[in-house]
Amino acid sequence: MPAGFQQLGGETVTGTLALSVFTAVLGSLEFGYNIGVINAPQKIIEQDYNSTWVHRYGEPIPPGVLTSLWSLSVAIFSIGGMISSFCVGFVSEWLGRRKAMLINNLLAFIGGSLMGMSKLCRSFEMMILGRFVIGAYCGLASGLTPMYVGEISPTSLRGALGTLHQLAIVTGILFAQVLGLESLLGSEELWPVLLGLTVVPTVLQMALLPFCPESPRFLYIVRCQDRHARSGLRRLTGREDVDDILLEMQEEKRRMDMERKVSIPELFRSPMYRQPIIISILLQLSQQLSGINAIFYYSTRIFTKAGVQSPVYATIGAGVVNCVFTIVSLFFVERMGRRTLHMLGLTGMCFCAVIMTVALALLENIPWMSYISMLSIFGFVAFFEVGPGPIPWFFVAELFSQGPRPAAMAVAGCSNWTANFLVGMGFQYIADLLGPYVFLLFAAMLLFFLVFTFFRVPETQGRTFDQITAGFHQPSAGMMMDMDIDLGTDKHSTEMDCLDIQDN
Repeated sequence: MPAGFQQLGGETVTGTLALSVFTAVLGSLEFGYNIGVINAPQKIIEQDYNSTWVHRYGEPIPPGVLTSLWSLSVAIFSIGGMISSFCVGFVSEWLGRRKAMLINNLLAFIGGSLMGMSKLCRSFEMMILGRFVIGAYCGLASGLTPMYVGEISPTSLRGALGTLHQLAIVTGILFAQVLGLESLLGSEELWPVLLGLTVVPTVLQMALLPFCPESPRFLYIVRCQDRHARSGLRRLTGREDVDDILLEMQEEKRRMDMERKVSIPELFRSPMYRQPIIISILLQLSQQLSGINAIFYYSTRIFTKAGVQSPVYATIGAGVVNCVFTIVSLFFVERMGRRTLHMLGLTGMCFCAVIMTVALALLENIPWMSYISMLSIFGFVAFFEVGPGPIPWFFVAELFSQGPRPAAMAVAGCSNWTANFLVGMGFQYIADLLGPYVFLLFAAMLLFFLVFTFFRVPETQGRTFDQITAGFHQPSAGMMMDMDIDLGTDKHSTEMDCLDIQDN
């Protein structure tokens, strides 16, 4: 076997495939970094907000204003992601997957620069605006990365490689937590450097993307560029004969031609797409409304209430658990299946949320309950990364064929970011209202999502995009086959159509 190639799960993983996936998930790494970076230096940044207020108005900032400014600094990240994620379909079709990721990096440069310069310019407005812009970058990256990785991955490795998106996110969170220590970059002088470091993955991604091929599936099905698609497939697979993969793409292209390009309203109006889009939305909600971002955003505060002496290090410990169990999910997703792992994760999280509630409620009377609460938080994070963390991101791309996929990714991404915003903005107030019983609310939601997954979510392991799509409307699939016979189509018609477009 040539150097640079290795076997994984029965498939040949080429250097080009590895490079392309690694380059794409750098955007996910930056996404995770910006989720975690705001947590550790919270008090120091709040002090800077206060000094800026004193410099402007000659008096300390009112506590209510400070709370509002900080909540906005956290939550506006999600608003930026919510808005931009709705544009994923349009941007990915207009520019292509690779070029869209390349141009998206401009937002990261702008956002990182605004946050990094906010202290020097004595402007918390720059900080808030920078969080909004970097959120817009992450909103696009959260849709473009799974779409690109899913389209270039072999069918048997699509789940494992798709999990790398979540692995990069949690690795980014861990990097942010470690660098956010006061002994490193979380100090009063260096926190702007901590926030500005978000541009480092951007530079690396921009340097590597020109060496990665565009998605052959996008080139063949959407652009009808057969020659470029073949070239990309040969680079990604390491094979000269890629006719079997092109044959699958021909079938998907044929279905797409019959479906037409699907708009977002059509996803909900058409019986053909209504079930998979509802599944997609609820899978995204199961990730965000599970309560995991309450721990990501406010982990230091939660560990302090649990009686942990060094909450920052406990938060880093949760980040390590995050990474370890994402790797576990990577190895099991192609063996146990997406649906099974998702249900396992939801069940474990629900159990841990109940234990966490009991431990926090008894903490005042039983001090050693702090250890139980900490273990339950670690368990909560571990079960999240087994299923609800990685699976919803690439599951959406698997449920739809090439025609409706961009619109579906946009809807699912917007649902994810909207729920992210609601949790980020509202958790602090709900926690103050419910006290230690706040996680019972998340436990109830987790139980609902578990029941929904059991009855409504199909298994997609080892199935092609076309087989998954056909599973939602078997009668329609039969009708399409009958139409092929009536129209006298054959398996080469789509390829000829693409060649005709190229010649013209």
